[in-house]
Amino acid sequence: MAAMASVGLCRAADDARLKQRTEMVSEIAAIDAGAGVPNRSHGIAPGVLSVMRQVPRHEFVPDPQKPHAYENRPLPIGHGQTISQPYIVALMTDLLRVQPGDSVLEIGTGSGYQAAVLSQLARAVYTIEIIEPLGRQACDRLQRLAYRQVACKVGDGYYGWDEHAPYDAIVVTAAASHVPPPLIRQLKPGGRMVIPVGAQFLTQYLLLVEKSPDGSVSTRQILPVRFVPLVGKH
Repeated sequence: MAAMASVGLCRAADDARLKQRTEMVSEIAAIDAGAGVPNRSHGIAPGVLSVMRQVPRHEFVPDPQKPHAYENRPLPIGHGQTISQPYIVALMTDLLRVQPGDSVLEIGTGSGYQAAVLSQLARAVYTIEIIEPLGRQACDRLQRLAYRQVACKVGDGYYGWDEHAPYDAIVVTAAASHVPPPLIRQLKPGGRMVIPVGAQFLTQYLLLVEKSPDGSVSTRQILPVRFVPLVGKH
């Protein structure tokens, strides 16, 4: 009887979290509809919203933050870092236009949440974290949760991960002072990069960087954001 009661409690908890994720996705869609993001003819793609409804964000935050896991705000994950608010994760994912056969590079693994989301849309995700304890924890978490399309590395993301380049899409989850040239080189012609650029306590903008088939690069501002800084020796 005790085992049956335990199973019942687990199912109830799962149902409650699914309800929370569904409400979170509804909020994301509503925020996006009112955000007025320029140069977009549609809202966040249904496929991205579906993935956001599936990935258990509560598994990617520390225990004290689990009650807040599905609130639309960033949360601390230790070492001075945060997990981005769900709307920003959804928007950045949508801007990348990831396809099932794509290879994606992520700079700034953090808790592993963004990598988990991307792994449900891409063939492979390569993610780099410079803070070793955070990177090791995220890699263990992603393996435990069976996100097997994700490969992890501890290192300085400014220089990318040349071994697996070129990438169809690159996402940077910390604010850089400029777009790192190594990442431009590792982006496949026709590929897209989404990166926040700006100083920590000044205005930062989310940029969409596009590399045309002839190798030329264009950038455009999407919206003001606030991210922790990209750290490293650069």
